[in-house]
Amino acid sequence: MNGMVPPVLSISHLNVYYGESLALREINMAINPKHVTALIGPSGCGKSTFLRCLNRMNDTIKSARVEGEILFDGQDIYEPETDLAQLRQRIGMVFQKPNPFPKSIYDNVAFGPRVTGMHMKKGELDQLVEECLVRAALWDDVGDMLYDDAMNLSLGQQQRLCIARVLAVQPEVILMDEPASALDPIATEAIEELIATLKKDYTIVIVTHNMQQAGRVSDYTGLFWLGELVEFSPTAQMFTNPKEQISEDYITGRMG
Repeated sequence: MNGMVPPVLSISHLNVYYGESLALREINMAINPKHVTALIGPSGCGKSTFLRCLNRMNDTIKSARVEGEILFDGQDIYEPETDLAQLRQRIGMVFQKPNPFPKSIYDNVAFGPRVTGMHMKKGELDQLVEECLVRAALWDDVGDMLYDDAMNLSLGQQQRLCIARVLAVQPEVILMDEPASALDPIATEAIEELIATLKKDYTIVIVTHNMQQAGRVSDYTGLFWLGELVEFSPTAQMFTNPKEQISEDYITGRMG
């Protein structure tokens, strides 16, 4: 743990089933505030399943069943009375493929504040849209074309727009599921620079298939293997002196 600051998310004895199939087994992890936590491991090892547990996106899969405890600011998010809309506002998500709405750039960013009832005057909303686009490193590209169709942006710009859209509802945690895997190297670099900037104000959890990316952007790294969390360490330790043989074999390319 980082000094005496409590973790923003505490995961204890987490098991996830799809029907009878066990997808995650006994996951225990603490996610520290205003740090980047990367989740690595081969395809199908449970990284994205775990990420979706953190804001209950797995609830949308009928066969999914979750056991264990996930505390967010000390409250168990799987309690029956949890307000899912509020939870997903506080723990936002950016997906693998950019998914802007077929609306203007402005309306994409303003969408969340409008539907979540953040009552704002037009000038306040204008200011929020601008702030979020600035924070997402997109304002310089689109500041003079806010009412153009968001679908005309490049893929990299669309992904940054999706990040701006998440920022607009003022989350505390941002989940990113392979946010750069559909992007070219230049757009990927822009997303990585953005993550480094955002962690000053947000807790970020990122799933990535790219170990070099995990090494560049994260403070902590968790290696998933066949549904288990094999190791969870500070990133520098994971990549230079891992505790587990599987971690070493995976990172050096001998397995995976």
